Amino acid sequence: MLKDFIRKKQEQRAVRRPDFSRIKTGVNEGSADNAQSRDTDAAKINAQPAFVPEVPDNVYRKCNYCKKAILNADVRNNLYRCPRCGGYFRVHARRRIELLADEGSFKELNAVQPFVNPLNFPNYEAKVRASQEKFGLDEAVVSGVCSIAGERAVLCVCDGRFIMSSMGHNVGEKITEAVELATKEKLPVIIYCCSGGARMQEGIVSLMQMAKTSAALRAHHEAGLLYVSVLTNPTTGGVTASFAMLGDVILAEPKALIGFAGPRVIEQTIGQKLPEGFQTSEFLLEHGFVDAIAGREEQKELLARLIRMHDKTVLTDGTKALKSFAESGQAEVQKKGAEKMLSAWERVQLSRDAKRPKALDYIERIFDSFTELHGDRCYGDDGAIVGGLAELFGMPVTVIAEQKGRSMRENLQRNFGMPSPEGYRKALRLMREADDFGRSIICFVDTPGAYPGIESEERGQGEAIARCLYELSGVKVPVLSLVISEGGSGGALALAVANEVWMMENAVYSILSPEGFASILYKDAKKAKEAAELMKLTAEDLLSLKVIDRIIPEEEPCVSMKSLDALCRDLKRDMAGFLVREAALSAEEIRTERNLRYRGI
Repeated sequence: MLKDFIRKKQEQRAVRRPDFSRIKTGVNEGSADNAQSRDTDAAKINAQPAFVPEVPDNVYRKCNYCKKAILNADVRNNLYRCPRCGGYFRVHARRRIELLADEGSFKELNAVQPFVNPLNFPNYEAKVRASQEKFGLDEAVVSGVCSIAGERAVLCVCDGRFIMSSMGHNVGEKITEAVELATKEKLPVIIYCCSGGARMQEGIVSLMQMAKTSAALRAHHEAGLLYVSVLTNPTTGGVTASFAMLGDVILAEPKALIGFAGPRVIEQTIGQKLPEGFQTSEFLLEHGFVDAIAGREEQKELLARLIRMHDKTVLTDGTKALKSFAESGQAEVQKKGAEKMLSAWERVQLSRDAKRPKALDYIERIFDSFTELHGDRCYGDDGAIVGGLAELFGMPVTVIAEQKGRSMRENLQRNFGMPSPEGYRKALRLMREADDFGRSIICFVDTPGAYPGIESEERGQGEAIARCLYELSGVKVPVLSLVISEGGSGGALALAVANEVWMMENAVYSILSPEGFASILYKDAKKAKEAAELMKLTAEDLLSLKVIDRIIPEEEPCVSMKSLDALCRDLKRDMAGFLVREAALSAEEIRTERNLRYRGI
C-alpha cells in the first residue's frame, strides 16, 4: 500500500513539473554533425512506442534561446516562436503545410514508397520503420500540390524529426518526382529545406541524389518556371550543396543554421573556435547567398507574391492594364523646367546635392509594390546596388538601382553609391532572372563611379562591369534606364545599356568626374569647372549627342521631396507608355532595337 501511494505521488509530481531534458524543442536543438551519431541498436529502436500523443497545451517546453519555460499552447499560437524572445522552434512537416497551404488544397504525392537499403546496412530498416511509426511519415519529406493564398504550387517540406531529414534515395526520389510533375504541369516549386545532409546508411547512393535533384531543377528552370527554396534550421551537407541553394529566389528563416560542413567538423578541422553568428541566416545574407530573411508571419503572403510576379500570364494581363491606362490619356509631363539657364558646373553641383531624392525615393513613389532581393550568390550583398521585383499597374518588372545614402552613416552603408564587384554581380543576377521570366528591367542610375578600392580589383571590378554590359546587350526584354543625379563613367553605364535612356534635367552623365578629367588632361584638378564645360555632360548636351532619349524637366533646380510626388506620377505614366510600346515588339526586335541604338553612336 505504501509503495503504491509513493508511486502515485511521484506520478502526480511528474505531471506538474515537466522534465525538460526529454523535451526536444527550440531552434538550437542538436547539430547537423552529431545528428546520425545518436543511433541506437535495433532492440532500443523497437522498444520505442509506436504512437506518441500530441503534447497537451498545458504542458511547458523550454526555449533554447532564452531558456524560459513557456506553455505549449503559447508556442503554437505564435507560429512556433517563443513568445518571450522570438526564438524559432522547429515545425513538423504537416504542421508547416497547415500554416502555408490554403485549407483543403493540399494533395499529397507519393505518400508511400518501398523501403530501400542499397548497402544492406545493419539495423537500417528497423530505424526507418521506427521513425515511420513514431512520426506518422513515410519519409523525411512530404510533397504535394496545393494553393498558397490562391496561387497553385508544388510544395515539398522536409521534417527534421525523421533521421534528421537526411537525404537518402526515397527523399531524392520524392523531391525529383515532385519537381518533374511541376515541370509537366507548369507549376512553381517551393521546397522547405531542413536536413543534416546525406544519409550515411545509404552511402554513395545518397550522394547521387544531389545530382538527381539538381538535374530535375535544371529542367524545371529551363521550362521558365519558378523555384523558391526556403532554408530552415538546420540546412547542411549534401542538401545545402544541391537543391537547397539552387532557388531562383532563396529565403531563410531567422537565425537558422545553414552551411555545407557542420560547425563541429569545421572546428575540429581548423582547430579554431568559430565566431558568433557563423553559418546563420544573417551570415549568409551578409555574404550574398540568400535573397531575404523571412519571418513565419510573412512567408505565406511573400511566397504568393513571388509566384504571381513570376507568372507569365500575369505579364500578359499586366500589359493589357498598362495599355488601357496609356490609352486613357497621355501624361502631362512637367514641361516647365528651371527658368534660369545653369552652367555645366552648376549642374554638377546640383547633381551632387545631398538633398536630391535617391533611387529608393523614386521606387517608393512610382511602383505599387517592391520586394527587395539581396546578394550576388558569390561573395556579398552590396548596399550601393538595390534590386528586386516591383509592380507597375499590376505589371511585374525588375528594378535595379544605384543607391546613395542621406546621412553619413547611411552613406557608409551604401559606400556613397559606389558599387563594388558584388554589387554589379547582384545586378547581373537580377538581369538574367528578369530575362528568364520575361520581365522588363527598369534601372535608376546615380553613382560617382564604381568603387576603385584594392578589394574591388582583387574581386574583379572590370569583369563585373563588363558582364553587365554584355548581359544587357543580350536580354530579350525591354530595358529602361533613368539617370537621376550622377552618372559616372563605366559604373553608370553598367546599368544604362537600355532601349531608352532618360535623364533628369539637372543630372550629369560623363566619362569621368570633372575633377578626374582635369587631373588627367590639365594635370590640375582645380580646373574642374573649365573641364565641365568641355565634357558635354549635361542633359541637353547628351540629348544632342543621342546618348540619351529624353530629358525629364525639374520644376526646381534641386528636386524637393514635395515636388517629387507629382514628378513620379508623371514618370509612372510615362514608364507605362514605354512598356506598352515595347510590348508590341518581338523579343528579337527588342534586343535588335537596343543594340542598333548604340551601333549608331
